[in-house]
Amino acid sequence: MGGVCCRPTPIDFDGDVTLFHFTLLRCVGKGAFGKVRVVQHKQTKELYALKYINKQKCVKMKAVPNVIQERRLLEEIDHPYIVNMRYAFQDDENCFFCLDLMLGGDLRFHLERLGSLEEDVVRFYVAQLASAVAFLHEHGIMHRDIKPDNILLDQRGNAHLTDFNIAVHFSERKLTGVAGSMAYMAPEILAKRGYTCHVDWWSLGVCAYELIFGRRPFRGRTNSDLTYSISKDSLKWPEDAEKKCTRPGMLVLKGLLDRDTSRRTGCKPNGEGFQELRRNPWFKEIDWEKLELKELSPPFVPDAKKANFDASHELEELLLEDNPLKAKARKASNQENMTPEYKQMEDQFTPYDFKKMQRRSYYPHNQSQLISTATAGSSTGMVSSAVTSGSRPGTPMTTAGDGGRVTIHNGSMDMHRPEEEHDGVAYDNEKEPR
Repeated sequence: MGGVCCRPTPIDFDGDVTLFHFTLLRCVGKGAFGKVRVVQHKQTKELYALKYINKQKCVKMKAVPNVIQERRLLEEIDHPYIVNMRYAFQDDENCFFCLDLMLGGDLRFHLERLGSLEEDVVRFYVAQLASAVAFLHEHGIMHRDIKPDNILLDQRGNAHLTDFNIAVHFSERKLTGVAGSMAYMAPEILAKRGYTCHVDWWSLGVCAYELIFGRRPFRGRTNSDLTYSISKDSLKWPEDAEKKCTRPGMLVLKGLLDRDTSRRTGCKPNGEGFQELRRNPWFKEIDWEKLELKELSPPFVPDAKKANFDASHELEELLLEDNPLKAKARKASNQENMTPEYKQMEDQFTPYDFKKMQRRSYYPHNQSQLISTATAGSSTGMVSSAVTSGSRPGTPMTTAGDGGRVTIHNGSMDMHRPEEEHDGVAYDNEKEPR
């Protein structure tokens, strides 16, 4: 008789998604506001990466607009080479993103382990990422923070773009907010005279150069030195460049890193820039139709027997976490007593379930476009693979005090590259163009 009261509460899988719908597995990443865990849906048994963001920390760091913006942008997009959102929900303490699971680690992890990557591997990643960037630009979205840390591999070795925390819609009006990781910022961002989606092609060029040669094309010990290098220094090649990269590859890198956006590879309007890239001789061995269908075999396959991420996150969760994550029923909310920031999260971080809802845009210039969930990027018939953003160690932050902008100085990378500047990451709460 006494055991009856201890039966678990039945889970309503027909209602809005909650944390009760998932089994919590290992912790695999840590970000500024929360962590990333592998979870399994109790009904479908599919695996996902659950990124959870602590509301209190988010409010304290004035990052609520970024979280809401990321939530809304991710509902709009679904692409084979993007880490797509499958569910979104919240409880009293956290906002949750349930994302495609990537088990192959991020490219920063592999770059630090290997020193550099083979040209054919980088060419394959650039093709996949160019497809993702072109898709975003077609939907009026610029990422603004493309870097190896935000490129994740699935267990087969396919590259996926992640972390849309400072992504933003763009229109004919140019943006001026300084946002992104300084080492990967395009010169027009640093010039503060206005920029548009062309900045993503520059960042992709910096990534490709760094992956092939094991160093970035523009460097400096201080932010001012780095700004000068990005803005003024000529593009130089390492002494052993010809051993690591063919001439067609160098020409693509040079094209992506052209300061003149009218000449920069990928930047021609109406998708012509991407088509021009596809026709480039460097990609002659890429079957773009099969690539878009994810039918090509990646040239590099992560070692499935090894952890492709920092295993210390799991130990930290077990030993140091004062308030470990667990499913809790929501308390009755009284919005009259909520601060504006908490009310904004309550109202705007709405539930999402990719199996029940069509993807849509919250932004007026895109609302005529409804995006079907049955795209090539859907996880239907496939367990999506790998760890989401936040897999790098947490970084100290300071509030810049200029309208909600938060600047992050990622000192953890300096230890690996003492000759280079620290990666400044500026989160700018740029308002969406209307």
